Amino acid sequence: MDTELSTEATPAPAIVVFDIDGVIRDVAGSYRRALADTVESFTGNAYRPMPVDIDRLKSEGIWNNDWLATQELVYRHFEGQGQPREQINLNFDAIVAFFQSRYRGSDEDAWNGYICQETLLLHISYLEQLTDGGIAWGFFSGAPRAEAAYVLEGRLGLKSPVLVAMEDAPDKPDPTGLFAAVEQLEHRHQIARLQPVVYAGDTVADMQTIQKAQQLQPSRTWIGVGILPPHVQETPAHCNSYTDTLKAAGAAIVLSNVEELTPKVIQELVMGHGA
Repeated sequence: MDTELSTEATPAPAIVVFDIDGVIRDVAGSYRRALADTVESFTGNAYRPMPVDIDRLKSEGIWNNDWLATQELVYRHFEGQGQPREQINLNFDAIVAFFQSRYRGSDEDAWNGYICQETLLLHISYLEQLTDGGIAWGFFSGAPRAEAAYVLEGRLGLKSPVLVAMEDAPDKPDPTGLFAAVEQLEHRHQIARLQPVVYAGDTVADMQTIQKAQQLQPSRTWIGVGILPPHVQETPAHCNSYTDTLKAAGAAIVLSNVEELTPKVIQELVMGHGA
């Protein structure tokens, strides 16, 4: 389905860029399950991280890449057993291969892994609502391009959406990829003026990315919107704690689902930031 913004549209109140994992799709049973499987395998079945363990690691803001997060959890397990990190023999390529065998599956040409079981967290009608509101939107994700395209084009049916993926930019919280997504949206939709940018993400790294963007490009307004991934909403305590963590990292607001980020809410956010 083609939901591209017309260049004839009314000037948008903001440009909106979305993270994908935990925002567009639920990855608790896919990326996170693959991560836990891999840690468990590489620790000799001695340690399988719980969701709270993964959240705690990602709250540090530097583990957006799940392969590196997996490796780090393996390292920390063995360090906890008294082994110095430099003496732990880990093969990163082997970690990635095992992870991908779980996430993509055993057939590289016809994926049959955990990725096939992901639940979508928005409907195409939501993006159409943004388009009807004159809002330009795109995606900036740390996921590999093929895996991001699987959900955006294969599942949602988008036609060549603006997407900056793992291969295109440094890991978050470096804002280079966010800048690239905004530039592509400005070019595609012939946006001349410096419109505010809203970035919706579910991790500390996402919120830190928007903070760094504001520091590097202070002439534009940058607004971080936290999205609660489904797994943290299972208990009020976890939900409240995660909300506090995102706000502490710079989220202007925290929503339970990305579809709550309506054109009206976007307009209110922009006005609230004096843009």
